[in-house]
Amino acid sequence: MSGRAPAGDDRVLVIKLGALGDFVQALRAMQEIRRAHPGASLTLLTTPPYAELAEAAGWFDAIDTGGRPKGLGAMLGLFARLRRGRYRRVYDLQTSSRSAGYIWAFAPAFPAWSGISPGASHRHRNPRRDLMQNLDRLWDQLAEAGVVEPLPEGQAPGPDLAWAIAASDHGGPPLEERLGIRGPFALLAPGASPGRPRKRWPAPGFAALAKALETMGVTPVVIGGPQEAELGAEIALAAPSTVVAAGRTRLVDLAALGSRAALLVGNDTGPVYLAAFAGAPTLILFSADSDPALCAPRIRRISVMQSEDLADLPAAEVIKASRVLLGGA
Repeated sequence: MSGRAPAGDDRVLVIKLGALGDFVQALRAMQEIRRAHPGASLTLLTTPPYAELAEAAGWFDAIDTGGRPKGLGAMLGLFARLRRGRYRRVYDLQTSSRSAGYIWAFAPAFPAWSGISPGASHRHRNPRRDLMQNLDRLWDQLAEAGVVEPLPEGQAPGPDLAWAIAASDHGGPPLEERLGIRGPFALLAPGASPGRPRKRWPAPGFAALAKALETMGVTPVVIGGPQEAELGAEIALAAPSTVVAAGRTRLVDLAALGSRAALLVGNDTGPVYLAAFAGAPTLILFSADSDPALCAPRIRRISVMQSEDLADLPAAEVIKASRVLLGGA
């Protein structure tokens, strides 16, 4: 195994659609693909929320955000764009039934294809693939495609987000100044998938945690998208020093905040993964809807708490675990 993909692949496509946590865990794989094809024209097929993050990484020559077409017309348009791309090699990092079907856009002249599509030239055949942690599964897929050297399961590295932190810090006043953050701070991520309510620790729990952080001289900072701003306001009613940054940050800003936070506590949601991989000591709260063995970030300082339904998780236990992480930060 050379650790290099075959030469001559001058037009390369990478497919990764989402969700955010999965996209973040695939960033190292994307970087390795760029390293394997230093002179190629590299295109990312994704969805609109991740275009800015992908642009900041600087690995792609083009970004197509139409990776989840709705309706026959949009699907035909995507297939036409794929054919016009004249891709010599495709890395399907999504490996869903949807993305696996995109191989048929190229029939009958299929490119070299890494993924799970039937007939793929570099099909990921590891029988454990569905039991592997995300980082290990992606690394193993790229190893089979000749992009990286194989590693024992459990040793695949996570993303290096130095580029995202630099993008956030470039120009203008410091991020903490823009957001009104003073002193040591802890990130709180109360959001999660709207369709999976068991994945959300209720706002009163986060409010109790924020009040406890205040007594320790740590500023609570609520992160997430605009949809989490209301949760942030509820938490701030209980803990007035809380800074509601939800809806006020770019994805690269979440990395910058994670690199400087004393603590990160959140549900199993994308912003947590981005801030955790940037370096924050992290406590993630899992319900039975997710398996932390398969998806929890692989970082130096992380604790995991799991409950069948997060509504049943006592605030006192989360506060105690948070104190432990703060003490060792």
